[in-house]
Order: sequence, then structure tokens, then C-alpha cells
Amino acid sequence: MVTMTMGKALNAGLRQAMRDDDKVVLMGEDIGALGGVFRITDGLLDEFGAKRVIDTPLAESGIVGTAVGLAFRGYRPVVEIQFDGFIYPAFDQIVSQVAKLHYRTQGRVKMPITIRVPWAGGIGAAEHHSESNEAYFVHTAGLRVIAVSDPQDAYRCLQQAIASDDPVVFFEPKRLYHHKGEVDLEAPLADAPPMGLARVVRPGTDATVITYGAMVRTALDAADAAEDEGISLEVIDLRSLSPVDYDTVAAAVRRTGRVVVAHEGSREAGVAAEVIASITELCFEYLESAPVRVTGHDIPYPPAKLEKFHLPDLDRILDAVDRVMDRPNSLSGSIDAKGGAR
Repeated sequence: MVTMTMGKALNAGLRQAMRDDDKVVLMGEDIGALGGVFRITDGLLDEFGAKRVIDTPLAESGIVGTAVGLAFRGYRPVVEIQFDGFIYPAFDQIVSQVAKLHYRTQGRVKMPITIRVPWAGGIGAAEHHSESNEAYFVHTAGLRVIAVSDPQDAYRCLQQAIASDDPVVFFEPKRLYHHKGEVDLEAPLADAPPMGLARVVRPGTDATVITYGAMVRTALDAADAAEDEGISLEVIDLRSLSPVDYDTVAAAVRRTGRVVVAHEGSREAGVAAEVIASITELCFEYLESAPVRVTGHDIPYPPAKLEKFHLPDLDRILDAVDRVMDRPNSLSGSIDAKGGAR
């Protein structure tokens, strides 16, 4: 085990995948000599050369379209979208081609494309640099959608995504790039848990908090604070947003009977809405109270000085826990125009 940042773990995962398979090629803006805006591809150009680490023009649709052509020819392209909000010019390629070609060709053509997306807020950046747009891709049949939350998962899941014959949209929380953790660089990838499985990050008995990405750390902080009040919170990291591992989720809900789902993205038609709808179908008779969402607000991403009011935090999660447990400090009487907790 070695201690490294999530950024370094992603770099190590890319390096290992490229060593394992010479059909893995990287594409993106400034990923070569610069090593990417966040330096995730640092040093890879020197080791693998310009034919496998390709600096592209500023044209996301062209980058992903080229990746589709490479996949047709048997390559495994790994595309870097420089920031989450820059992915929209490539949206047509992703939802119309990447997601559908395997089905359209009745399985004759595979699309083993990994689309890496530096994602979500918390770094004091501007609009188009801090968006949580995962719901668009979760809604798109034919895509796997992964969101990692720590260096070990980043290292392992990125290699699994690249090795997969399915197209994967791979979300990397920008505010965790410098977060450190232990990474096992020696364990065989075949022995790792599949990237499609959720995991119980912290067991608990009173309520379950379901989340993903950088919000996992926030949920763990909330669990620590709740413990001081004698409340045992279970924290589930979804890891895979499409497909969702509902076996793990349902087992957790049946243990506690109370559910809070948290994410940074907008509340309206967000991932939490789908997770709660599925929980209600699967576990209705086990629920002791209505599940509660804790999300970003239904607004364009705010200026940096206001993002702390937009991003779900420890207090908002604990308020939601009070609601599902019907505690006196509950904010259940304070709702916004769409019915969400303020």
C-alpha cells in the first residue's frame, strides 16, 4: 500500500492500463506536454509517445467522434473532457453514437470508450467549470456512469472502465484530486470488486445516507457528528450511477428503514429522484418514513463566493436525518416551492 492523491492514483491507473494494452490511447486538450489542466496525464507523453497520448484541438465533438472511429478499428480510446461544463458540444456524439452503436449493430460493434470528466464543484471555479451533469448520462441507455470517491477506487475503477467493452462516462470529483489515501498498486485487477457494485463505507443502524463522489466525505462527516448525538448513520457510496447496485441499496434500507439521498446536482429529475423511486418500489414495507433528498439547488451554478450555499453540507444532511427520524429539530415544516428541504 502506498499513500497518494486521487490525481496521482488516476495517473497510475492510466499508466498501468496503457502498459497492459497497447490499444489504449489517450486523447484530449493539453493532455500531452502540459499533462492536462489537473496534471492527471503528467509524464505519460514521455513514456508512451505522441501516437498514444494525443493533444487535440479545442473541439469536444471532434474528440469524441474520433474516439468512435478508433473504437471501430479495435482501439480503446480514453477521452479527457477538460471540465464538466465543456462536455455539451460532444453530447450528440455521446448519446447518439457512443451509447447506441453496440445496440444499433446488434452487438457486432463494441464501443470500449472511456470518457473522463473532471466534475462537480467545491474548487471556487466559475460556471461551466463546476457542473454536476451526471443525470443527463444516467438517463442515456447504453452508457455506464461511474463516480469515484477516493484514490483506491480511482486507481482501480479507471482500469476497469478502460478494460470494459462498454462505453463509460467516468466522473472524477475535482475537489478530491488532492485528497490522499492508501492505494494498493500490486493487487490483481481481477480480484477487485466490480466497478458496478455499491459499497457500505460506514455501517449504521438508524438511517442510511446514500451518495457518491465528493459527497461521500461530507456524508461521513455528518455520520461522525450524528454519532455525538447517539445516532448511527450508515453511509453507502453508489460508485456506479448507471447501472445502480440496488441489491446493496435495498439491503441497507431494509436494515435501517430510513433513507437520505444526497448529491451536488440539481434536485429536479436528479439521480436522487430515481434512487428514491426505486427504493420505494423495492422496500416500501420496510420504510419507517418518507425518504428525503439533499441536493444542489435548481439554479445555474452560482459564483464562487456563493457556492458554499449551493453545495449540500453536513448541516443540510443532518437536517434531513432529523426529518426521516422525526426529531424535534426537523426542518420538515420548511419547504421550498418544489417541496424540497431548504
